[in-house]
Amino acid sequence: MVGLYVALVLIGWINIYAAVYNEEHRSIFDISQNYGRQLVWIVTSVVLALFILAVDAKFYNAFSFILYLLMLVLLVAVLFLGKEISGAKAWFQLGSFSIQPSEFAKVTTALALARYMGTMDINLKSFRTQLNTILIIGIPVVLILLENDTGTALMFAGFVIVLFREGISNKIMLTGLFIIVLSVLSLVLDHLLLIGILAVSAIMAIFIRRHGRSLKKILIILGLLVLATGYVFAVDLAFDNLLEEHQQNRVKVLLGIEDDPRGIGYNVNQSKIAIGSGGFFGKGFLQGTQTKFDFVPAQSTDFIFCTVGEEWGFLGSTIVVGLYVLLIVRIILKAERQRTTFSRIYGYGVASILFTHFAINIGMTIGVAPVIGIPLPFLSYGGSSLWAFTIMLFIFIKLDIKRLELI
Repeated sequence: MVGLYVALVLIGWINIYAAVYNEEHRSIFDISQNYGRQLVWIVTSVVLALFILAVDAKFYNAFSFILYLLMLVLLVAVLFLGKEISGAKAWFQLGSFSIQPSEFAKVTTALALARYMGTMDINLKSFRTQLNTILIIGIPVVLILLENDTGTALMFAGFVIVLFREGISNKIMLTGLFIIVLSVLSLVLDHLLLIGILAVSAIMAIFIRRHGRSLKKILIILGLLVLATGYVFAVDLAFDNLLEEHQQNRVKVLLGIEDDPRGIGYNVNQSKIAIGSGGFFGKGFLQGTQTKFDFVPAQSTDFIFCTVGEEWGFLGSTIVVGLYVLLIVRIILKAERQRTTFSRIYGYGVASILFTHFAINIGMTIGVAPVIGIPLPFLSYGGSSLWAFTIMLFIFIKLDIKRLELI
């Protein structure tokens, strides 16, 4: 895991250098440039990792709720004292550096969730446990949404993987999947969906009636019809009133409702051109034309994978994806061998957050996921992201090192 972490961080640093390369500042160690500043974040991340490994493994279990509450305080404080960047008031300004508490909130939420589910005799099939679990995950999500940082808030959905592993009812998972599908269809089909729901419900009611089934079942179908109809209208209402205009446009472009390659779809269009132009072996280090001439915005942060695709090609992209898959699978395998429920659940929390970031970030660069402004773990430029993912991973590494001593 440490080897995979080092490989991804170094690949990220090299690609940040390629993405924002400046002829006047050729040294990769020049801290006046993003690649030089990223080196500072990498060095401090190593210090953080060593500190985490030096701390007693029992500390993370014992103080998980305290760390979680402290992070909630910071999330509230940033609403009043934070600096607004790109429309989101989510950063504390510390001299020339900015710190984003919401990135660290994923770590403390994983710890708190592991503590609650791992050290108490809980049953995920009980309503009270489900409610408490939703609150642990949901409170930081609400605070992050208030910061207008929708992308980071959506990443907390990855904790569903943890709940699934720990035995949450399949009915809840299927209901959630049905709601997602219904939400997408309501945006794509609009009022045609209502006609379809009405037609299917009428056919089912007639079928049940003809076969002598009870009136109760017909009433249940009618009740579901009312709920589905109401939900379709609720999705339209939320889409029009809760999402910002640029967020609405991104979803419309993703779903094919609109085609705007020079406007809201510009980033994704240029991203796909960059990745596709790399061919099998890539154009070579510092030879990417899309990269060199800044056709793709945010190419050192959210769209760092474009640089990998253009300069390293399909082969290099496959290697990077393979490293992520190996790391996530490694974490899951080690999570399964933990002796404590806390360590196992926390391990799954780490894997789920990494997977969600990895899948959505790469998905948005190739046009199969909405552009929501999230970093690619360990590769994207940014101190808060690198620190948070380093802390998250190395806490689990520490727990795994001491797994035989933890009971």
